[in-house]
Amino acid sequence: MDARWTVHGRGGPVTLVVHGLGATEGEARIPSSGLPGTRVVLTLPGHGKAPDAPADYWNYARIAADVLAVADEVEATRAVGVSLGAGALTRIAAEHPDRFERLALLLPAALDRPRDVAATWSFQRLADAVAAGDAAELRNLVAADLPAGAEVGDYVEQRAAALMRLEDALRELPEQAPLADASPLSSVESDVLVVGATDDPLHPAEVAKAVAAAFTRARLEIFPSPAPMLTHRRELRGLLVDFLG
Repeated sequence: MDARWTVHGRGGPVTLVVHGLGATEGEARIPSSGLPGTRVVLTLPGHGKAPDAPADYWNYARIAADVLAVADEVEATRAVGVSLGAGALTRIAAEHPDRFERLALLLPAALDRPRDVAATWSFQRLADAVAAGDAAELRNLVAADLPAGAEVGDYVEQRAAALMRLEDALRELPEQAPLADASPLSSVESDVLVVGATDDPLHPAEVAKAVAAAFTRARLEIFPSPAPMLTHRRELRGLLVDFLG
């Protein structure tokens, strides 16, 4: 197992929280805020204090295997995934339809086909900046995706630093999809919450709608924002606490 995790709180239920690609440590903890019971915040390789990713790590099958291994180790009955984390949980759900009681899939980026050309190009530019060691360009690219006027503190610097370890992931993941066929999701027994955004080019609302439609017991919430985890943090927290609490 290449992932690491930290445990917060105690008692039941046990909720596993899986971050997105390039998430800072603070960003990875956002979905766990306010949840009852035990929150297990996973850290994928190449992130935070986890070691660098081993060769050929960045594919949904291997990431999902790590996530499932941690879920089994901590006996999680519920899970929250953001972007890449949502993709990994979607793959687990397709392969193990009764594994979780509840799933919250935030900002899913893909389902059964790779990202579109525009999104792939955005990741290519990030990867090129990382390859060139151009921290200033990387900060510019990160800042360009943030909503105007958002109070983000040192987020740009932290995220740029996080991305510096992820060139392979930035090049490889946009060409992939969590599933080749979404039809197994119709057999999933979990209650599912899918959260999308209206103006996020890297996480189109159409993908969130497709993910929700693939499950039998799914609820869809779309936020009018390019980055709801920054602009609608309080509302998102309330939604997660209500669903998982």
